[in-house]
Amino acid sequence: MEFVTSREGLREHYKLATGGAVQKEMRQLDPHSRNFIEKSPFVLIGSSDGEGNADVTPKGDKPGFVAVLDDVTLAIPDRPGNNRLDTWENIVVNPAVGLLFLIPGMNETLRVNGNGRITFDQPLRESLSAEGKVPVSVLVVKVKAVYMHCAKAFMRSKLWQPESWPPRSAMPTLGEILKDQTKFAESAEAKDRWLDEVYEKEMW
Repeated sequence: MEFVTSREGLREHYKLATGGAVQKEMRQLDPHSRNFIEKSPFVLIGSSDGEGNADVTPKGDKPGFVAVLDDVTLAIPDRPGNNRLDTWENIVVNPAVGLLFLIPGMNETLRVNGNGRITFDQPLRESLSAEGKVPVSVLVVKVKAVYMHCAKAFMRSKLWQPESWPPRSAMPTLGEILKDQTKFAESAEAKDRWLDEVYEKEMW
């Protein structure tokens, strides 16, 4: 199996991006992108460390949980998680991030690329409180590129069409998966009960 080793070798197999695919990219947020972010309850954050190790993490909350501070600045609160901090540690050494905003039921997505910094600024954290809880930290992203992404991936996958979804019973519970992957002593049922408690008490 041969692999591509250059941009030139890659482009030999693809047409050049032209027209709207190129022209749609903006350097700051416009009213449409602001509106999209304000209605989005979910964003994926892509990052990589100084050695090229990559990570993607999901962040979700009520629509508009990502704050638009100005035309080139976003603020993403960090709600309670597992404290691995893979993405946050990446950003400390390599600020480049890629964001993908989703709105349930909408096949188009919004892409934002920029540089991120982590802050513990108290007034900003308090402004992004939810359910009376202040986030531990905030990711502040300076926008470098923003554009809408077409619907093809979501149309192909039928992501929002319930009739295409497999039954939940077709997959094991997270407790069952972790039991097999980590070999912890407690039962899968006990792990699932613990997860339910965490979900109930530590969402914010």
